[in-house]
Amino acid sequence: MKLATFEHHGFQHLGVVRKGWVHLLDTRLSAIEVLSLNPAERNLLDTTAGRRFRAPLEDVKLLPPVQPRAMRDFLGFEAHISGMKKGFDGNGSVPEPWYEAPGFLFMNPWSLLGSGSEIPMPPHTQALDFELEVAAIVGREARDVPAEQADDYIVGYAILNDWSARDIQQREMQVGLGPNKGKDFANTLGPWITTTDELEEYRQGDRLALEMTVSVNGVEMGRDNLANLSWSFEEMLAHASRDAIVGPGDVLATGTCKSGALSEIWSRTGARVPAPLQVGDTVQMSVTGLGSISNTITETRSPGHLVPAARRTYSEEQL
Repeated sequence: MKLATFEHHGFQHLGVVRKGWVHLLDTRLSAIEVLSLNPAERNLLDTTAGRRFRAPLEDVKLLPPVQPRAMRDFLGFEAHISGMKKGFDGNGSVPEPWYEAPGFLFMNPWSLLGSGSEIPMPPHTQALDFELEVAAIVGREARDVPAEQADDYIVGYAILNDWSARDIQQREMQVGLGPNKGKDFANTLGPWITTTDELEEYRQGDRLALEMTVSVNGVEMGRDNLANLSWSFEEMLAHASRDAIVGPGDVLATGTCKSGALSEIWSRTGARVPAPLQVGDTVQMSVTGLGSISNTITETRSPGHLVPAARRTYSEEQL
């Protein structure tokens, strides 16, 4: 099943996507509740889809397929970490702690947008970038789940674009914390959720061999394969759920794949070429079995207020 959340004439609906058409599901269940049905129940719902309404995909507005309470973005591709490190130490050495466990940061779930939505240029940036990722959707509450059991908790996958303002991010991280306003303005998730059973033909052990590509204005910028992920999704869920709850609908994203961001290219070459994203640019990401997402950059909407700290002077005794 390819389960989409869409808007038509101002109303939000659930539907299944087949051959370029979306077929309305006749249900009051949420997306996660549909995905968590047993196969027989879900197939029955699937067979009745579209009896009351169906439309070409271009006639509806795609929304984020889920509304998670939490989103974790991992650093799952070694080649991307090495490429980014080229800009720091010149030799691309990956920090040893990276190998110890799949690290992640939290993203802003309120920033989610669907494929086709406009992305307003964030204020104060001259280095807008994309990040090509794949996200797993968790179907039920998980806590202290072993990796060998974690596949039962994952109900589907989608494409994620973790938009990033690199110059803002770089300044923020000098403070000693992770990025904040350089990241939380937009994330694209979609175009729909593809259920796990539809991807079995691409499975290689505990990995999915899905080709991933990203282009800007029709020109390919990066390509990788999801099978190159350094941890499986099951291992990432096991780590995320250690002494913590990962809830139904939560998103686990891979982090950027190799060549999946302009900043990695800049880091490898030492030059900001290709140029950062500009107003009018369209970014498209495609992943085998998952479809494609596309968004266009538009003019800045935010007034961009800054709130500087008051500088204080302390004596040695006060310090």
